[in-house]
Amino acid sequence: MQKPLKILVVRFSSIGDIVLTSPVVRMLKKQLNAQVHFLTKSAYVSILKNNPYIDSIYQIDNSINEVIANLKKENYDYVIDLHHNFRTQILKFRLGVPSRSFNKLNVEKFMLNTFKMNSLPEIHIVDRYLATVTNLGVKNDNEGLDFFLSAADKVELSLFPKEYISFVIGGQHSTKILPNNKIISIIKKIEKPVLLIGASKDAIRGEQIIDQTENTINTCGKYSLLQSAFLIQQAQSVITHDTGMMHIAAAFKKKIYSVWGNTVPAFGMYPYKADVNSKIIEVKDLNCRPCSKIGYDKCPKGHFKCMQEIDENLFLSE
Repeated sequence: MQKPLKILVVRFSSIGDIVLTSPVVRMLKKQLNAQVHFLTKSAYVSILKNNPYIDSIYQIDNSINEVIANLKKENYDYVIDLHHNFRTQILKFRLGVPSRSFNKLNVEKFMLNTFKMNSLPEIHIVDRYLATVTNLGVKNDNEGLDFFLSAADKVELSLFPKEYISFVIGGQHSTKILPNNKIISIIKKIEKPVLLIGASKDAIRGEQIIDQTENTINTCGKYSLLQSAFLIQQAQSVITHDTGMMHIAAAFKKKIYSVWGNTVPAFGMYPYKADVNSKIIEVKDLNCRPCSKIGYDKCPKGHFKCMQEIDENLFLSE
């Protein structure tokens, strides 16, 4: 009997990107019966720890030197590089085994950001990740994303309304986040209870929102990332910016209202195989969008039209 392949998958960041790699991991395990190891940053181990398709997780804080000796002992058959930067180039060289690397399309993204010339393929990033393993015979199973929770991640639901909407109010960069006045106005149009989801840094903004709305609960900073994911899993639907939580909601097949500011869905990171009734909400035809593939602390133009002009009526079906 042929020995199963031993494969190292590499993705260092971010929360969203880690979740978006989950189909690759699942298909390597289920279709090839491979032994799948994953290398990431220490900050993201919790996202992967419950994944039954991963046999072993390696982590670093700053340098691959922290783990390279142990990785060499594993004698991998392949490295699947889904991060593809200078650090992973060194890693692949030092391991000296066959590898495939993800095409980041940085030139195409630069052209869209800088000159508003879109030459990006109309392909989701998940399918581009999967292109790195097609040579191994892997085919898309079309089951979408995975995100696994444990019993320890559950939250006492009796504390909350039986039916509610999760509103993820945070994000990594300010230009990807709706202003509070806009969030308040949207919530006032929604009849169902709303749970505000966010990190500790969003807690003060959450309090400002609940002070000006009714039937709104602020959970920001009160729960771990995985517990917040559990609250999203139980929600009737999810309103979210272009964040990691958006991809977690997609993994749970939720109806998602994804709100886009300085970034655009054309980058290929819109919700993947979420509920078919999900909506992408954005201000189209702004000549300054996109201004970044990541984001800024404030609008470079000063007007922030990409968020201030979001049509609040698009949320009325809630």
